[in-house]
Amino acid sequence: MNGQGGQERQLFEWGRLVKAGLTQPLGLMRRGDVGRILAVQSGEGDVERGLLEMGFVEGACVEVLHYGLLGRDPLAVRINQNMTVALRRCEANAVLVGPLLDQTAGTETVSSREQGAS
Repeated sequence: MNGQGGQERQLFEWGRLVKAGLTQPLGLMRRGDVGRILAVQSGEGDVERGLLEMGFVEGACVEVLHYGLLGRDPLAVRINQNMTVALRRCEANAVLVGPLLDQTAGTETVSSREQGAS
């Protein structure tokens, strides 16, 4: 029972972060956005297992590269700067992404892109 209570607490905390605008599903990120994977959760075990096997693991850095033309589906993302994967939007929405706080991760952050644009 204690394990289930911890999982509920974690889901509550993620919900608070989403409402505060600090996290979002991967499918809602804009092209060029960079973040860190916080969780992979879907209602289907096969989708979740497939994402984990492709490298969508907690703590991995992810960057949105491109969107498809029709309905912005599929989207291409880079994981940890070494693998590019194409996902359908429904699969990408199972990946919860937070801000990239580690400046030494080797990827360009949102703040450094904004400084370069001005």
